Amino acid sequence: MTTFADLGLSPKVLSAVTDAGYTIPTPIQAGAIPPALARRDILGIAQTGTGKTASFVLPMLTLLEKGRARARMPRTLILEPTRELAAQVAENFEKYGKNHKLNVALLIGGVSFDEQDRKLERGADVLICTPGRLLDHTERGKLLMTGVEILVIDEADRMLDMGFIPDIERIAKLIPFTRQTLFFSATMPPEIQKLADRFLQNPERIEVAPPSSTAKTVTQRLVATHSKDYEKRSVLRDLIRAQDDLKNAIIFCNRKVDVADLFRSLDRHGFSVGALHGDMDQRARTTMLANFKENKLTLLVASDVAARGLDIPDVSHVFNFDVPIHAEDYVHRIGRTGRAGRSGAAFTLVSKRDGKFVDAIEKLIDQKIEWLNGDIDALPPQAESEERPRGGRERGGRDRDRSRGRNTRGEPRAETRTETSEAQEKVEAVKAERKTEGRPQAPARNPRAANHAAPRPANDDSRDRRSRYRRDDDDGPTPLGFGDEVPAFMLIAGKA
Repeated sequence: MTTFADLGLSPKVLSAVTDAGYTIPTPIQAGAIPPALARRDILGIAQTGTGKTASFVLPMLTLLEKGRARARMPRTLILEPTRELAAQVAENFEKYGKNHKLNVALLIGGVSFDEQDRKLERGADVLICTPGRLLDHTERGKLLMTGVEILVIDEADRMLDMGFIPDIERIAKLIPFTRQTLFFSATMPPEIQKLADRFLQNPERIEVAPPSSTAKTVTQRLVATHSKDYEKRSVLRDLIRAQDDLKNAIIFCNRKVDVADLFRSLDRHGFSVGALHGDMDQRARTTMLANFKENKLTLLVASDVAARGLDIPDVSHVFNFDVPIHAEDYVHRIGRTGRAGRSGAAFTLVSKRDGKFVDAIEKLIDQKIEWLNGDIDALPPQAESEERPRGGRERGGRDRDRSRGRNTRGEPRAETRTETSEAQEKVEAVKAERKTEGRPQAPARNPRAANHAAPRPANDDSRDRRSRYRRDDDDGPTPLGFGDEVPAFMLIAGKA
């Protein structure tokens, strides 16, 4: 059996690995570390959670023992798609590089430029960054990339698929052509493979699992639900409560606004929950992630910012509140559980409109996913939810019917019709009295005013629409004109 000592790592690195409690490398580590130490380009493809980060961190630490960084000229560069992944890689360098005196600089958004500039001034052996922030520093004249010896593009498919292609091409032109390039990813579709070939020269391909496969330690189930968000939230709550072995869970949504809505709903129902999405400032994101890792939170509602490579070792469950639009994202999402050989469970809520996305996922992973509660066709008719939509009123609910002067069946209440008729009779009586006193009626100033003055049926739809927007519910009739209170000056007879 291969051990870390057989891979050619330096004694300092081996000591740190042993102190971390590891002795046997994962397949991707055993396959990638020796050619990386030989300065070969690497294309590593493996399931998420199999140790890809250590596959490039450990050989880089060994290679960086010789040499020294100069101010503003980093020796190695690691590109990550998200701030969280970049920070996680920096933590790996701290853990495995504790016996080294290396300067590690982390360049991500949401952090002061001045603080990052000071780190670059001291010289960075390892530069870990997101593409946008790296280009910001370069354009400000704070970085010189001609000293980069190793380029790492982590989560390569995501980096290339999320619109980072122009940025990576710009960065590649700033780095020496003789660099060593390492690509690591969980998925590598053919179209992404063509893009990766631009940055790799005669690479060593290490593929320890079929592309886009999922871990066998993860139990996957589809859960049929109606498409209304309030019904999906109800199904999700019942599903969470039904998991006896749930320790913690990540709940994925497709949109950031849905992350916020679902977080508020779960919090209102008494769950221990946090939220994580790209619009949060960096301090809030870091704090939320730390609280989840430390088990201060049971549930974490997140966008796909948490789907890629985040190393939270012991996540017991993953719930997909939304079926991911891109099938590759499903692999990364459920890869947050069942890591390092542990068992996990992944549940995906599916409505009728999600059928094509589920088909794409099953085609990608070459596996049929079982239904937990029967397929979509087995769903009962759509029912009213106990949870009211925002604003406190259900569509067609009791409150709205009351404000319209209708009963719960939608019929006008009898007392409303009677009271309205009595009010109209009083208005007619006032008009008749004016005529007998010889005072002519004042003409309406516009047709709309005339319409208001004319009697209308009690069930007139236009009055119903106006009453819909009254601030308070009122069971009484809608007044016509001045109602019973006619101003005294309007009762004075005109001059003959």
